[in-house]
Amino acid sequence: MSVPEVYSIAQTPVTCHAFNANRSQVALSLNDNKAYIYVNQGEGWAVTETLAEHDKAITSIDWAPASNRIVTASQDRNAYVWSQSPDPLTGALVWKPTLVLLRINRAATFVRWSPNEDKFAVASGARAIAICSFDPENNWWVAKQLKKPIRSTVLSVDWHPNNVLLAAGSADMKARVFSAYIKDVDKRPTPTVWGEKLPFNTICGEYASPAGGWVHAVGFSPSGDVLAFASHDSSINIVYPGGPTIYNIRISTLPYVTLTWTTEGSIVAAGHDCQPMVFSGSEAGWALVGTLDDTTSGGTKFTAKTGTVGRLNSTAFNTFRNADTRGHAGGGDVVGDTELLTVHQNTITSVRPYEVGRDGAVKRVSTSGVDGKLVIWDVAAVSVGGVAGRLGAMRI
Repeated sequence: MSVPEVYSIAQTPVTCHAFNANRSQVALSLNDNKAYIYVNQGEGWAVTETLAEHDKAITSIDWAPASNRIVTASQDRNAYVWSQSPDPLTGALVWKPTLVLLRINRAATFVRWSPNEDKFAVASGARAIAICSFDPENNWWVAKQLKKPIRSTVLSVDWHPNNVLLAAGSADMKARVFSAYIKDVDKRPTPTVWGEKLPFNTICGEYASPAGGWVHAVGFSPSGDVLAFASHDSSINIVYPGGPTIYNIRISTLPYVTLTWTTEGSIVAAGHDCQPMVFSGSEAGWALVGTLDDTTSGGTKFTAKTGTVGRLNSTAFNTFRNADTRGHAGGGDVVGDTELLTVHQNTITSVRPYEVGRDGAVKRVSTSGVDGKLVIWDVAAVSVGGVAGRLGAMRI
């Protein structure tokens, strides 16, 4: 099993990250009002640029691979598009911001470029999603807002491959699919399983997990025909709108807050349990099949005693576990006083595709976490010890 590449970036949380096209640079938010661009120097990463324009903490970053533009969203209710241009004095390329007119009165929470990179979506606490496109006459980005029927903070968004449909997860316990069609920007989309006539703000689907809970993460499959979302009720839901079928997988660990598809039948999800987990399936059914953490060599393992992954391995925890499961007190094998049995030592905040093969399948993914680490995982190296087949999907 291949060993993941682990980089200790900072002593502060890495709240989000985004790589450039050739993966030589990465933009990070370190829980403050600046975006930091790191360059790969072989054995590690070093800061080369600091993008400072926001007044409050940056909540999300996305880097467009083709146009090489970075978009940042912040708690200051603003977003900026950063592009490189020559400095008039030195001629060196420098990052310069372009204003985005979001027209929101609450924090911006999440941002993603569309596949064609001609617009982007900004989620917010204002119960709205700003769909932003460029206005060349005024040299700024203007927004049209998706509002109804959102009833609370939007926590995540993801674009359909057709550049028109947008999935959104919200704190009102719903995952929705909207049409973000803009007449002067988009070509008329071809019919999909989500619908045919798609004027702006058309609701193409609305879903919730059986137990409810904030929808932390949403994602379209590579084809765009399937939707996955993760809820705070510790569940993953897979939606087949053409069925219609929804598979609900309840997990026995802490909730996931981020996910990404790697193939049409595979998802990597991560969150508060500090370990990226792999789900696999098809329209016939879904199941949790394993973890990207190496469960057989050093540092990380599946603990059969508790049936959980990535739990705290402290003296106090082991004492409580033994008293609960065996009826007596006693310590356990202690890795460290408060050390986790996972690569990440705190919540994973973001998981994103890192390397895509010629067949379109994601070969490697990257994760960032509250522990200040950036980790690159081999998707093919799935450890199934003790986990495979443990949790199947319930069809609803």
